[in-house]
Amino acid sequence: MMDFLNALENMQFSIWVRESGTIWAFPMFLFLHTLGMSIVAGGAAITSLALLGFWPRATLKPMEKMIPMMWAAFALNAVTGTVLLVADATTKLTNPDFGVKMIFVFAGTYFFYKMSTDVFTDPALESGPVPAKAKTLAWASLICWFGAIVAGRLLAYLGPVSGLQGITNK
Repeated sequence: MMDFLNALENMQFSIWVRESGTIWAFPMFLFLHTLGMSIVAGGAAITSLALLGFWPRATLKPMEKMIPMMWAAFALNAVTGTVLLVADATTKLTNPDFGVKMIFVFAGTYFFYKMSTDVFTDPALESGPVPAKAKTLAWASLICWFGAIVAGRLLAYLGPVSGLQGITNK
């Protein structure tokens, strides 16, 4: 397995992303990944909080218009996340925190999908109180995206950390 991860890291593209001094390599992929996550997690948070009644006068149905943009941002994250992953495969894929992050991402995506197909397509969404199922999906979505962000940030600090191979405490 480590041979495969090393092969990923040693591809010319991975080396360019990781070691190039240009802004168009690692910094740009990281920026685009952060931008995509802010759209996905931010959009999920806005829709979830609205479903939970944080803005009682807000109409919910127009929020459905954000869904295509959120899916596009998710696709951006899938691409940029894969690039960042292969550039540092031996560190990220051996870190248990990465698995935790991915569980939160996949669960958050599932809950977002369920909200977009079950909640926002319901013609009765605006005609009465928000159904309990919608509120449950909203809470689950909030928890998952918060967990994904926290786990993603902790990747830099927990388990194997990029760039620290061979460094010892003296």
